Amino acid sequence: MSRLTVKNHDRDVAGYRYIYPVISRRSGGLSIGINFNTNNACNWRCVYCQVPDLSIGAAPQLDFELLATELADFLQDVLHGNFYQRFEIEPVRQMIKDVAISGNGEPTSVHNFAKAIALITQIVERANIPDPFQYVLITNGSLIHKADVQAGLRLFNQYNGQLWYKLDSATDFGREQVNHAGLSSHKQLENLISSAKLCATWIQTCVLGFASAKGNVGLLEEQEQDAYLVLLTQAIQQVPLQGVMLYSLARLSLQPEADRITTANLEQLNDFAERIRKLGLSVKVSL
Repeated sequence: MSRLTVKNHDRDVAGYRYIYPVISRRSGGLSIGINFNTNNACNWRCVYCQVPDLSIGAAPQLDFELLATELADFLQDVLHGNFYQRFEIEPVRQMIKDVAISGNGEPTSVHNFAKAIALITQIVERANIPDPFQYVLITNGSLIHKADVQAGLRLFNQYNGQLWYKLDSATDFGREQVNHAGLSSHKQLENLISSAKLCATWIQTCVLGFASAKGNVGLLEEQEQDAYLVLLTQAIQQVPLQGVMLYSLARLSLQPEADRITTANLEQLNDFAERIRKLGLSVKVSL
């Protein structure tokens, strides 16, 4: 049995295929994770990613019956069993803060995404989790143009779900080097605006330095911060954003570039947060 801490995000710790518990830094309590990408496949490959044996690809076919069973069983264990005691979770964190669709890759790449959202909300609502708790979808936003994804987000919005939109760089070069994503800055802005129109959207940003073979990138670089602020300004002129979540790495990257990453410290995060707040946005900082 593993003791759950903010640094232990083992997807297999509770013995389920799709469900895993996390003590979340950003949520401040228990986050019930739902992992569609059980094959460790994603359409991006971020240099700081902590998924082992990460590959490029999409989520596999979802076993909806198994997902429903696992989620219902796990909720019963947390709400009415001895889950907190078994995993030695300190009393102050013994509350469900969110149900987070995240996992080991891009969750919106799963086939029948909207059907999966409908199933999850149905099971969770039936369990009567004490308020307040939040539905969260953590995504890179790259598949927001798909009709099935948009349908899922509209349903998610009906349950006051939040979309946490990955934004680690606002430059084509930075995104290519840090995320290994070919998305242009124009397309990224377009996707962010689409996301915010469909569902309440927070921006989630990993602040780090990365010594790539083609030069230093990451949001510890001033020019990267400047471009990021420009993109945010363009976005909030068109749609409301909930705010920005800034963080750095609490656990080591499992990618080949791990030894070329510099983690941000609290002072650096707070300095960047102040620059963002001057735009009129709320900012949450966590190490």
